[in-house]
Amino acid sequence: MTSFADFTHHRVPVADGVELSAAVGGDPDGSPVVLLHGFPQTRLMWRHVARDLAADHTVICPDLRGYGASDKPAEAPDGLTYAKRTMAADVVALARALGHERFALAGHDRGALVAIRAGLDHPDAVTHLASLDVLPTLDMWEVMRGTSAAVGFHLYLMAQPPGLPERMIAADPDGFFGHFLDLWTRDRDAIPADVRAAYLAACRDAVPSIVADYRASAFADVEHDTADRRAGNVLRMPVTVLQQDWGAALGFDAAALWRAWAPDLVHRTVSCGHFMAEESPETVTAALRELLRR
Repeated sequence: MTSFADFTHHRVPVADGVELSAAVGGDPDGSPVVLLHGFPQTRLMWRHVARDLAADHTVICPDLRGYGASDKPAEAPDGLTYAKRTMAADVVALARALGHERFALAGHDRGALVAIRAGLDHPDAVTHLASLDVLPTLDMWEVMRGTSAAVGFHLYLMAQPPGLPERMIAADPDGFFGHFLDLWTRDRDAIPADVRAAYLAACRDAVPSIVADYRASAFADVEHDTADRRAGNVLRMPVTVLQQDWGAALGFDAAALWRAWAPDLVHRTVSCGHFMAEESPETVTAALRELLRR
């Protein structure tokens, strides 16, 4: 299934000539929930969860700036084009354009980093926040040490100055992006062939913007997280985190790291792979519904 049945598709201006593409559906009288996809995916990753939540919520599934059918502006020299602060502002502008001043926000992987930044920068807009299988950016870099950092080789590759990583990835984009779809999936049936093809096609057309997104996480995003940590800024809304138990494997306490950012925290480990919204959508949906009741 490579589309959202019964959802309408919108292109919404959000900032500086940038438009986001979003699928919107569900109960128009239900509270709004925005779902942000991860790497190397598009909003399509939410197809199962969105359909369930749509029974009693307005559900908004955008492609992030630089991904899928959304605009892909060229990376500016200041490195802020794909900073999570910029991408979070996109999401808030999108929700407001669709008539929602306040909304719940859930993100997976890269989308979770955008969601975290939205919660820190726009606490009056984000009522609830869910993060799937990431650490906040500053903590991620701090725990990646020694040989254990080999699992995150792509983080270091895409942090390099413009030019080299783009050329290397563009030489075999299907091989590069497909590597992660294979490596991070435990249940291969969770991403069927047509969905996998859609992800690869979207990534093939977005190499420079995807690299710019990751490059921002090594520089601008670290600066923004560091400033928040020094200022004591935290996520003031209820937060749910679902993660694989890779904290134990790499020797750190993921829940403790998260608790420093989110005082009102529910942290759970899951037994499925990284792409949990596709491998175990019922687990993700149940966690989101529980979060929305808090």
